[in-house]
Amino acid sequence: MKMSNFTKLISRAAMERLRDPSNYSSSATHSRGMFGSIGGRNYSTFAAPRAVTLIPGDGIGPLVTGAVEQVMEAMHAPLYFEKYDVHGDMKNVPQEVLDSIRKNKVCLKGGLKTPVGGGVHSLNVQLRKELDLYAARVHCLNLEGLPTRHQNVDIIVIRENTEGEYSGVEHEVVPGVVESLKVVTKFNSERIAKYAFEYAHANNRKKVSAVHKANIMKLADGLFLESCREVASKYPSIQYNEIIVDNCCMQLVSKPEQFDVMVTPNLYGNLVANTAAGIAGGTGVMPGGNVGDEYAVFEQGASAGNVGNERLVKLKKANPVALLLSSAMMLRHLEFPSFAHRLETAVKRVIADGKCRTKDLGGDSTTQQVVDAVIANLD
Repeated sequence: MKMSNFTKLISRAAMERLRDPSNYSSSATHSRGMFGSIGGRNYSTFAAPRAVTLIPGDGIGPLVTGAVEQVMEAMHAPLYFEKYDVHGDMKNVPQEVLDSIRKNKVCLKGGLKTPVGGGVHSLNVQLRKELDLYAARVHCLNLEGLPTRHQNVDIIVIRENTEGEYSGVEHEVVPGVVESLKVVTKFNSERIAKYAFEYAHANNRKKVSAVHKANIMKLADGLFLESCREVASKYPSIQYNEIIVDNCCMQLVSKPEQFDVMVTPNLYGNLVANTAAGIAGGTGVMPGGNVGDEYAVFEQGASAGNVGNERLVKLKKANPVALLLSSAMMLRHLEFPSFAHRLETAVKRVIADGKCRTKDLGGDSTTQQVVDAVIANLD
């Protein structure tokens, strides 16, 4: 497997645009933006182009990552992609792909299809563990012009990404009896709690809710709660509460506006993020990223369950909005806030206008038509 020559090399014209200082007027005014940031960074008025590892993935993945490539080119974003073919039926993520991400520090990926039941392990989980991407962050919020049952939804779901039920420690004790271990550590629980409170502090969020099932899993989820409480005590200005996961799901579908930042163990976070995304407008428009201390991988925020939808691939009608907004998160992570703001604004305009929407949002537009509309709305 080799990197595409097209994406490995940058044209001379593209390089000239990347080097032109007029294309990089960054402003700290937009550093927080629609989907938030963590930490206070100083942004320069000129930025060197950055290499980003790109994994198109399976099914609709090449469609939506291709959409991002077009929009980045149109807005002269100061980055270029190193593209690799990775597919969910591979036994492992190729070493050259891991090396590329470690070199570039940032990756954008489409969905990778994970077989159900027996077979290969999830490459998504492998990426998170190999790169220690301990925090998954999904932003679920109402977008103007997109009708939903509930208004004023603006929820950040922060999920521990490296342990819990996703540890993959399971075996067949005797024929017909399988044992699966849920691993929870104080180190990882404290780390994700601190990330959640730091995010809340940096983005003027008022409340952090810890989601758990400690009434049943008294040791495992009890340790998670204990860690959250210890961290919460160091942030007196941020309200802290705890909610059992089943009650949490019920509250989400009835009164989602009560939630602000939610911090969860691994499995619960997957369920909660997808529920919140469905309430706020659908998984096709919710951005997300997986971050660690050194590396970050950005992808569609909630479940990419339609990744293998052959009809969407054939008709070329996959919704690129979630990955476009995830790309805006990536641009902000790369310290290109003005580009992130331009992209977010253009996508919001297209959604609000309502004339160009894919089938999941009540329209019949193709992926390319959405891309063209976003490009037309760039400032």
